[in-house]
Amino acid sequence: MRHTIFRRRTRCAAAITVAAVALLAAGPAHARAAVTRVSQDPFNNPTSQHATEVEPDTFASGNTVVAAFQVGRFFNGGATDIGFARSLDGGATWTQGFLPGLTFNAGAFADPDSPFERVSDPSVAFDAKHGTWLISSIPLFPNLDVPTVFVSASTDGGATFGSPAQIPPPAVKKINLDKNWTVCDNHAASPFFGNCYTEFDNFGENDLEYMSTSRNGGSIWSTPVAPAGNPHGLGGQPVVRPDGTVIVPFESLKGTIGAFRSTDGGATWSKEFTVSKVSFHPNSGGLRTSPLPTAEIDADGNVYVAWEDCRFEPKCSANDIVFSTSPDGVNWSAVRRIPIDAVGSGVDHFVPGLAVNSATRGAGADLALTYYFYPDAACTPTTCQLNVGFVSSPDGGAHWGAPTQLAGPMSLADIAATSQGTMVGDYVSTSFNASGNATAVFAIGNPHTGNVFDEGMWAPAAPLPVATATQATRAATTAGAATGVGVGAAQEAVRSD
Repeated sequence: MRHTIFRRRTRCAAAITVAAVALLAAGPAHARAAVTRVSQDPFNNPTSQHATEVEPDTFASGNTVVAAFQVGRFFNGGATDIGFARSLDGGATWTQGFLPGLTFNAGAFADPDSPFERVSDPSVAFDAKHGTWLISSIPLFPNLDVPTVFVSASTDGGATFGSPAQIPPPAVKKINLDKNWTVCDNHAASPFFGNCYTEFDNFGENDLEYMSTSRNGGSIWSTPVAPAGNPHGLGGQPVVRPDGTVIVPFESLKGTIGAFRSTDGGATWSKEFTVSKVSFHPNSGGLRTSPLPTAEIDADGNVYVAWEDCRFEPKCSANDIVFSTSPDGVNWSAVRRIPIDAVGSGVDHFVPGLAVNSATRGAGADLALTYYFYPDAACTPTTCQLNVGFVSSPDGGAHWGAPTQLAGPMSLADIAATSQGTMVGDYVSTSFNASGNATAVFAIGNPHTGNVFDEGMWAPAAPLPVATATQATRAATTAGAATGVGVGAAQEAVRSD
């Protein structure tokens, strides 16, 4: 596909309409959804891989959905720029754009005076009180150090974004930040309505967790503070309860999924509470994956956290997607297996993106999950077939419908190469629109020749409905989990941007 030509902008990234393109590929017998392309890499700097787009996050407010993702992936970390895509009709049609002022590499969107060669780890949030969309990211010097977290803001509904604000670094000597994630308190009755919170870790302190707070729409952020007990980990995804309590599930370096929380608007943060130990099947094809959590919250403030885990499979031979829930971030339910495929099927599931419809609650909460999978967990880098799937639940995760295939099969040779394996992203994302349907944005690597890839951002051509009670016949269960098997996650600090 021909690249779009972009005109130079001095401050704001203009949104460019992307034509809907149906992906046509042979697939398995179960249901398959049509998809549409929402963005493509326009850059040509010779230092990164083109055309590649990876690692999307999405957020929805009403029928406005904003996605952000890396564009032009470097082999050893980061990307040329952060792209974004916006839908005003709940995920049916999209326009694309690119954030200005992040790096000196980004063509028409570059800041020639920027000291940063690349940028990574996009996260999207919406601040309802201030009417502001936020995309946080981490900029990298040419030596790959990360001194700050960027926050780019839009006050025109996600159409354009301005030059980024910076979160102050922690008050320590060794600064090298990673894996940021941003959320805002959009509960009008909360005492902290309008606060926004960003989580990240400091690789310079063995991945010590930090939190920073903004109270003015993301332009000014507090000096970051570490939670009580100094928990070490990465990949935290904060969520906010209706009473203003912030809960942050994350991947702990202790081989667990942990969580900490704040009940005072981010002034202080609690010690780490254990969600669960992790059993992890290393990816057979060399795809870059890890059991980073994906977290969401329902209308009653019940937190759902999901991750990839092999405890239910014979000899930990493949990963399922599993989940746990909590009403308070302290007490967590037994881990349940999402029944996408039968135990022992040999299908490997990973990189989950969970959505919970925030207008639903409890036993009636609607859940939607996008994920990647191999049909054969024992494949090799040359034989693995990478696919994207979708599954949903109408009853708080108790029962699930049959899976829908969104994309694939893809060859691992058709996606960006990195120092930690081929890459579609360390995370993917799903969001609910105002109609109660789900949309997602995910990376697809189409066949390519030569050194130029065709890996871009795609979405379902139409938002996806949640399975009905009649359709949701597959029960999630705690039964059959093995103990003492698998590989504990994050046994040592690993830089993952």
